Amino acid sequence: MEFLCLIWALEKLHFYLDGSAFEVITYCNAVKSLLNMKTPNRHMLRWQIAIQEYGGNMTIAHKAGNIHKNADGLSKWALANTPDNQLMYLWKQKNIFQLKELT
Repeated sequence: MEFLCLIWALEKLHFYLDGSAFEVITYCNAVKSLLNMKTPNRHMLRWQIAIQEYGGNMTIAHKAGNIHKNADGLSKWALANTPDNQLMYLWKQKNIFQLKELT
């Protein structure tokens, strides 16, 4: 899950990260190990290919969860009821009639 969040963040922040050196600090040690897997499955391989573009500029550092307190607070931050969130909620509820009204 954390690796997928990294992919999402890299896609959203691509404009700012392209060509600059940056460090990803994570409490999940698996993110670092996923990059070095010898025989990944097809999903992990796709994720590895997606972040190869940042390979030389990106470093991944592990910071223990009990030290990295701000990450937990950000992950539990509630989002406002924006139109995007409302569409996602209706999609999950399979409420097709309200979904058609919003789009």
